[in-house]
Amino acid sequence: MSHKLKIAGWISVGALAGALTTVSLQTVARGSLAPLPLEELQQLAAVFSMVKSDYVEPVDEKKLITDAISGMVASLDPHSQFFDRKSFKEFRESTSGRFVGVGIEISQEDGLVKVVSPIEGTPAYRAGIKSGDLITKIDDTAVKGLSLSDAVKRMRGEPQTKVMLTIYRKDENRTFPVTITREEIKTQSVKGKVIEPGYGWIRLSQFQERTVDDFARKVEEIYKQEPNLRGLVLDLRNDPGGLLDAAVAISAAFLPENVTVVSTNGQLPESKFIYKAAPEFYQRRAGADPLKRLPAQLKTVPLVVLVNEGSASASEIVAGALQDHRRATVLGSQTFGKGSVQTVRPLGPDTGLKLTTARYYTPSGKSIQARGIVPDVMVDETEEGNIFSVLRTREADLDKHLGTGQGPESKDPNREKAREEARKRAEEEAKKGPGERKTQPEFGSDKDFQLVQALNQLKGRPVAISKTQVVENKEEKKEN
Repeated sequence: MSHKLKIAGWISVGALAGALTTVSLQTVARGSLAPLPLEELQQLAAVFSMVKSDYVEPVDEKKLITDAISGMVASLDPHSQFFDRKSFKEFRESTSGRFVGVGIEISQEDGLVKVVSPIEGTPAYRAGIKSGDLITKIDDTAVKGLSLSDAVKRMRGEPQTKVMLTIYRKDENRTFPVTITREEIKTQSVKGKVIEPGYGWIRLSQFQERTVDDFARKVEEIYKQEPNLRGLVLDLRNDPGGLLDAAVAISAAFLPENVTVVSTNGQLPESKFIYKAAPEFYQRRAGADPLKRLPAQLKTVPLVVLVNEGSASASEIVAGALQDHRRATVLGSQTFGKGSVQTVRPLGPDTGLKLTTARYYTPSGKSIQARGIVPDVMVDETEEGNIFSVLRTREADLDKHLGTGQGPESKDPNREKAREEARKRAEEEAKKGPGERKTQPEFGSDKDFQLVQALNQLKGRPVAISKTQVVENKEEKKEN
């Protein structure tokens, strides 16, 4: 089992980078056996030499090489990245759940920085930054042409310093500046309460090192207040993901022991792995299993999982596992579709490489990548509908995104028509005054339409099913 644990720690994106050195050295040794493309490398050396000697002004050699590496890695997919000294330090901080910044999870779209999700309780969240917002400028620097790592560098800084973000909000068709004061981000990833007698709500905003312990404590609190719980809502909306072992643990809290939670598959033998609902697949260090103190009723309590377009990566693993084992009803909107594994390998004491090395698969063998999790019950965000959902970017919309690995992608031919209609509605909405525009109610409030529908599902009452949402990237039927 020690070998399995070593592999599990490597696959976990949030594992401590220092533990990855052995794998990195093995990779270099293995790669050195492959023949190098000498002609192409000679061209690279020739270009480097010409730029250094002929460019209009002197250039920094180290910067040229670093930029070449960054460009090579960035051309692969939106999630692979070269870390220089500063960005590597920031990455290590972010996996612990503590760093100085504004508090957003980001990706790239059309050369701009796209907000996948604001992290709850952070300066960006309090400033009203929304999932789907595009950042066009950071202070006076245009984002177009910046790499993700460069954008992160500019948004990070010292505590109590200010940064101005220029935001373009598609669904309101407007651009506006937001000045945010940087803080040390100590995210509280678990919230929960008894919503009404017999029914509880637990929200995970991110999967971090503390998430499993915090989840166990919150479950204990809810059962102490409501010992005869008749239903539970697990809210993963706008959860951008995080640590794989935390996702496996949360899944294991609801599933029978030793069933498959998720599998991974890639080029390397180490990337072919099955994670099961057992402590050896989610415990990082010796000590008591936090799930052991959970009430036994949690394994059988009726469960609804809420997801939306901002649910990505680890949250998709949990939703997919609970859906495939028929342990929960998944309700909401189709998820983001970030179903790839990133492995972080140090290249030295203070630089590293985040490389996509595998895809995730649900217990039934479905690829999450570029497809996401399709809810059992599609429900809009509000009673008026989910009219702007088709404008939101998902993994399949990202430039150079990795495919599903299970055949060609199938796009809905009506999607562009729906998008055009949504754009027109967004333009009409933008003409209204600030107080008249439709806004998303706070998650967990009595005005949270999707949560109300989740409770209806648990109680066996009619659920207001969406009349506007369509499934993107449907699975193509195979002829036998």
